[in-house]
Amino acid sequence: MANIKSSAKRDEKSKELRAKNRAEKTELKTMIKKFDAAVAEGNKDAAADAYKVAVKTVDRAAGKGLLHKNNAAHKKSALTQKLNEM
Repeated sequence: MANIKSSAKRDEKSKELRAKNRAEKTELKTMIKKFDAAVAEGNKDAAADAYKVAVKTVDRAAGKGLLHKNNAAHKKSALTQKLNEM
């Protein structure tokens, strides 16, 4: 346990941020899985809708620093390829 007040506050803040980041990353993974499920189903309309949501979520994650911009571009490219192959 931290002995200094500012250190204790920093520890608490880092725990809050870690929880927030984990929740946002989980949301990102969920949206990508929903898109993958729609592609596996073969439903083009549902896949297109899920694609828009997934790409938006990836962009938001990259903007917040959860993903590196190149990682985000890689994920979006993979999603686009899956959608176009349908």
